[in-house]
Amino acid sequence: MTITAQTVKELRDKTGAGMMDCKKALNETDGDVEKAINYLREKGISKAAKRAGRATSEGIIYSYIHPGSKLGVLLEVTCETDFVARNDEFQNFAKDVAMQIAAANPIAIKREDIDQKLIDTEREIYRQLALNEGKPEKIIDKIVDGKIEKYFAESCLLEQPFVKDNDRTMNNILTELIAKIGENVAIKRFARFMLGQ
Repeated sequence: MTITAQTVKELRDKTGAGMMDCKKALNETDGDVEKAINYLREKGISKAAKRAGRATSEGIIYSYIHPGSKLGVLLEVTCETDFVARNDEFQNFAKDVAMQIAAANPIAIKREDIDQKLIDTEREIYRQLALNEGKPEKIIDKIVDGKIEKYFAESCLLEQPFVKDNDRTMNNILTELIAKIGENVAIKRFARFMLGQ
């Protein structure tokens, strides 16, 4: 199959990847743009994993006030260099994260940040619910594990579906940014304020 310059440009516009990376991805996927996007994302994930250990001492404190001024978010996002911290893509990422926090109200950035006592309490509640519903003892642990996974997906920022695109999680968005800008990026902390709470 012949890969046209227009197809390469289309893939580049959708992913932000380099021209040669786009051409290689299209060659690997027989010109299928959607498969090429996934190919590039998978490639980006491996690049992002290599960068995960790097120190992130630069970054920004981003503030977001939802229209109506009754809900706000204060967020710290870090990166490796001041140059990236001033980059539009980095700034837009911070805005997207703040809007995600405002809309989805996570309680932690990642599952490891949630207090084990809270997880144990949730686990016990789910176990009692399953028992009360008369579920067989042998499948209760699987039911509880499934409910805990759902709890993490709702409560942890990085596991939540992105409010602008439910097919991707916030971790996917973060990983794609890391792959695109070539630096480690971390969401360090946040605070969500709601009037009267």
